[in-house]
Parts: sequence; structure tokens; C-alpha cells
Amino acid sequence: MIDIRIVRAAPEQAGALTALMHASSAYQGDYASILDGYEVTPEYVEANPTFTALTGDELIGFYALRQTELDILFVADAAQGLGVGARLVAHMLAEARARGMRGVRVVSHPPALAFYLRMGARRTGTIPPRPPKVRWERPELRFDVPTC
Repeated sequence: MIDIRIVRAAPEQAGALTALMHASSAYQGDYASILDGYEVTPEYVEANPTFTALTGDELIGFYALRQTELDILFVADAAQGLGVGARLVAHMLAEARARGMRGVRVVSHPPALAFYLRMGARRTGTIPPRPPKVRWERPELRFDVPTC
């Protein structure tokens, strides 16, 4: 297990968050279109609770909540399988609880469905394609936020 710190992102980290997101091998090939032109901006980080996972000073993952939805969650390819995603989800649920949320909606990248199910989300539906950027169905899930 690696030492991971999860801390609130600063607006000046927006470029690094965008770079980590665009480097993800999960969004290559058929899924690349969804990230075309997308960037995490300093304004986005200021407006939405955004948290980074760090090992030492190295950024290895992040997530952002937007209202009652997990808007973004990425783990660097080199950190896959090390428990970073699970730690980010646990932190996200604690953050949601602290904000008084009863649940968190997730519209998942299709290959990430199994991960979210393992983390305790339950499937609630399917979001239809929205061409041209999103040409595939996406699973819709919900995390119930524990009250204690």
C-alpha cells in the first residue's frame, strides 16, 4: 500500500488535473471524443469541491463533486490497482456526508462500471448516447451516503 494524501485542490492545479485526465488510457480510441476540448479550469476547481490524491508531491488522482453528482474521478494509469480509486471514493462519500448529501449520482464511463459496483454504488439506469461527443450508452449509478 502506498502512502496517499487526499487534499482540496487549488485552482492553480487545474492544468495538472486536465493533463492527468487527458493522459488516461481509459479515454483513448473509441472513448477519446468525450474529452475532446474538455479542461478542468481554475473556476471549476473554485466552484466545485475538487480533491487530489497525492503520494509525496506527485498527483496520482482526483475527483470533483458537482451538486449531488460525482462529476469527475480519475486515477493516473501508473497508480491503477494501488487502491487510489477506492480511497478517493471513500473520501468522496465522507465529503458528501459532511455536506448533508443523502446520495451521490454517477454517470459512469462504461469500462468503470465494475469499479463503481465494487465500491458500493448501485445501478439506477442508463444514459442514452449524445452524439457527436458521446456515441455510447453510459451506466447511471447512485452511492447512498451513510449517515454515520
